[in-house]
Amino acid sequence: MKKVVLTVLAVLVVSGVLFAGGGKQSGGLTIKPGILTVGMEIGYPPMEYFDADGKTPIGFDVSMAKALAVKMGLQVEFVDTAWDGIFAGVDTGKYDCIISSVTINPARLAAHNFSRPYVSNTLAMVLMKGSSITAKTPADCAGLDVSYQEETTSDTYMTGLADKGLKFNAREYEKVMYCFDEMKLGRVDVIVTDLLVAYDYVAPADSPFEIVWQSSEAEQFGICMKKGNDALTAEIDKALDALFADGTLLKISQDIFGMDLVTAARQ
Repeated sequence: MKKVVLTVLAVLVVSGVLFAGGGKQSGGLTIKPGILTVGMEIGYPPMEYFDADGKTPIGFDVSMAKALAVKMGLQVEFVDTAWDGIFAGVDTGKYDCIISSVTINPARLAAHNFSRPYVSNTLAMVLMKGSSITAKTPADCAGLDVSYQEETTSDTYMTGLADKGLKFNAREYEKVMYCFDEMKLGRVDVIVTDLLVAYDYVAPADSPFEIVWQSSEAEQFGICMKKGNDALTAEIDKALDALFADGTLLKISQDIFGMDLVTAARQ
């Protein structure tokens, strides 16, 4: 889902977010001895976001990162990073890896190392319930205000439609939650986002949103590392395999999403 940009705008260490793992790490595997430092844009529910206290990160990727560190015999430290600098951060050694709903695609594989996939996802289109909008797919959105998080898979998808001649008003936002805020205020007509995110917003019984379309093309999330960091990639893959094998990832998926969204990533 998420983007590749070169300039780091903000890298903020989340204070107090250090969780103990078991055992000891291998020498030189991570930037900080004994700690897996994880770059994450903590503003993408239900994958990574702050709890009600505004300080504690929670969500699927957060729970998985903690479990991953335990399997690796490490502690974990989260670095809350603006999305437009997140890839540059791993390249320059700000953190060991990115666990932040990063879609695996050919361009990213050429520029970075990736773990094996851990979640299967697709795109969705969201409207307000009872909306007068008749569009039922993104291709139907001519003349509409279409909102999505900038430089994400949704952005790429809508840009592709624009390149093919679809004329719509692009409403790009830094964080996906702003898209939903703007729709509530009547400032956008349509949201295109990850299905995982859309599920989270439509799930409450009193939700004002509804999903009207989802893509048939699946995408997969992986853990991103600096190009050439093969030792860490191998260890992360080993730990991920163990989390799949012992049912930990399935339990996290069921706890967060209420369904199994991980098994398909390995099929």
